[in-house]
Amino acid sequence: MPQSCHYVRVKPESLQLYDTASLYFRAFFGLPSSLRALDGQPVNAVRGLLDFLARFITEYRPTHAAACWDNAWRPAWRVELVPSYKAHRVLAGDVEVVPDELSRQVPYIRAALDALGIAVVGADDHEADDVIGTLASTASVPVDVITGDRDLFQLIDDDRQVRVLSVVKGVRNHERVTDEVLRQRYGIDGAGYADFATLRGDASDGLPGVAGIGEKTAARLIADHGDLEGVLAAASAKRLSPALTNRLTAGIDYLAGAREVVRVKRDLPLGVSLDDLRLPSAPAQPEVFAELAELLNLGGAADRIVAALAVNA
Repeated sequence: MPQSCHYVRVKPESLQLYDTASLYFRAFFGLPSSLRALDGQPVNAVRGLLDFLARFITEYRPTHAAACWDNAWRPAWRVELVPSYKAHRVLAGDVEVVPDELSRQVPYIRAALDALGIAVVGADDHEADDVIGTLASTASVPVDVITGDRDLFQLIDDDRQVRVLSVVKGVRNHERVTDEVLRQRYGIDGAGYADFATLRGDASDGLPGVAGIGEKTAARLIADHGDLEGVLAAASAKRLSPALTNRLTAGIDYLAGAREVVRVKRDLPLGVSLDDLRLPSAPAQPEVFAELAELLNLGGAADRIVAALAVNA
């Protein structure tokens, strides 16, 4: 009698990268401040973030994940290039304007992630975007970037299976953004998005863009000429309208710095490998997490993230 064969289905590997601050800001403003710890401290950002992670882990079943961290939310080198970068968000002493009730929750968020064993990755003088850019660009597995930041669309690459799960319209209604989606929306793909965003600008980041060039014109210029160099070459060769040429000429100094500000870094020495980002099947420090869950009155949010890790094993 031939021996029976037993086949083991190997789960395909994938990596989720969380734009952590983007998600916990959304949780803070989206959930009621009445969610409180035993000592009365607000915990809506903590509970919301854990629920967001549980949802994405359960729905997409990644094998690896990283909570990417802003070690510097407004890096000095970006401000040197474009002084207006995030300037409208600054208090005296270059401190970001953040509600006190949210600031007090950030250490709890970090403690919960550490107790769960979800890797937290940051880089000195860099934003989470740069950490995400590096991990997404060097990963050997499919990547989902989870963010509410459109600038990270520049990382999308259908050939390398890098996409963005955009929560701009909410976590429940998140959108899977691929090169095909970008082409339908803007006529460009991820490779052209950073130069498009540089031309268009982003008021939320203090980046004015080139005066007189809006989203549709910026998209058309990149679609027609490939990248910023191609656009400027077309202007120099007088292949653009006089009005566009004048606008680009007037914005040339801005463009020189803004392009580097908008582009995320892809080569930071993070000192982590894919193996370091493997998701655990249970909290790495179960007693610590249980104590946090009780102290912070996390309730169902704690149960759901633990269940998501277990189901994902």
